Amino acid sequence: MTDAAPVVSVVMPCLDEERTLPSCIAAAWRGIAAAGVAGEVVVVDNGSSDGSVAAAEAEGARVVHCARRGYGNALRAGFAAARGRVILMGDADLSYDFGELPRFLAEIDAGKQLVMGSRLRGRIEAGAMPPLHRYLGNPVLSWLVRLLFRVPVSDTHCGLRAFTRDAVARMDLRTGGMELASEIVIKAGAAGLRIGEIPITLRKDARGRPPHLRSFRDGWRHLRYMLMMAPNWLFFLPGFLSLATGALLIAVLLSSPLRIGPITLDVHTMLLGMALTLLGVYLLLLGCFVKAFSHTERLGPTGAAAFASALRRVKLEHGLVAATLLVALGLAGDLYFLGSWLAGGAGRLDAGATLRPAILYTTLLVAGLEVFFGAFFLSMLGISRGDYVGDYTEKD
Repeated sequence: MTDAAPVVSVVMPCLDEERTLPSCIAAAWRGIAAAGVAGEVVVVDNGSSDGSVAAAEAEGARVVHCARRGYGNALRAGFAAARGRVILMGDADLSYDFGELPRFLAEIDAGKQLVMGSRLRGRIEAGAMPPLHRYLGNPVLSWLVRLLFRVPVSDTHCGLRAFTRDAVARMDLRTGGMELASEIVIKAGAAGLRIGEIPITLRKDARGRPPHLRSFRDGWRHLRYMLMMAPNWLFFLPGFLSLATGALLIAVLLSSPLRIGPITLDVHTMLLGMALTLLGVYLLLLGCFVKAFSHTERLGPTGAAAFASALRRVKLEHGLVAATLLVALGLAGDLYFLGSWLAGGAGRLDAGATLRPAILYTTLLVAGLEVFFGAFFLSMLGISRGDYVGDYTEKD
């Protein structure tokens, strides 16, 4: 341990790691010495009931306490307490070699702002990773991050990674669980950070007890976070597909049934088209709400800044005008056919003469109402921080 201002801080979350923690801290000190820089080891105790705290202090680590349970909460507390220009994070179970620190620091010194370890491109010792994680969970979730967020990282959930203090501030991390691993990568990509990757070795942990990780629970937390941060995929793409499919069905069947071999598509299919159209409008509005909320609350990389820039040119009144036109057209059509039906003695409805256009105009009416109320809600989201909707401008 040195009295000089630390260049690097090694941060380890800890929950009952008395058995392995001393060896991890010793390895971290060796890594700091090998790098030839001043450093510190920060152990974040997340409510240990064993002798972890005393063991950490005996090895010269600085212990900070995080009362709120969770992997992400502990790490964020450690990042806030770290004093180094560079932060290296890793688990305290001997699965990672903190002696790799000089390699990570070299990448940072070369200009990278986030350096990921990659177990999938490195070496995984026998028994170090369950087959479900090695061949399905980690590859699939990492592929999804690359697909949804265009981040060039092969192993998004590797627990050994380094980044600059400035990068932590720019990522504005929020999550409290295992999904923090995904959040770091996703937000680093969204912030335009320079990302590097080095292959590492994953060893079998030496805890002698089951890990805190729960495969399906924590895998779902990662997937859930990814989808919430990707409204284009979660809302806009399904919304456009639903709207286009529904509108096409209504347009094709408006004048007469459609026969395709032995199958006849008639008004029942038009009703399906109506449902798909309204679902599409609903999903598109939800996507707009998510982007607006994400922008005002600075939640993450949803493309919200670009969306806000476009929306600044569209006032609440523009949405209300569009909604009014849809409602007026739909209402006029429905009233016309209702009047025709009443004028004819309110007899039996002819599907070809009334039900088909009634479906069209009712769809326009309900879609207009969705847009009307959606425009007000979107405006409320925008002005919640005085940000960008209506007569408000974005705060930089």
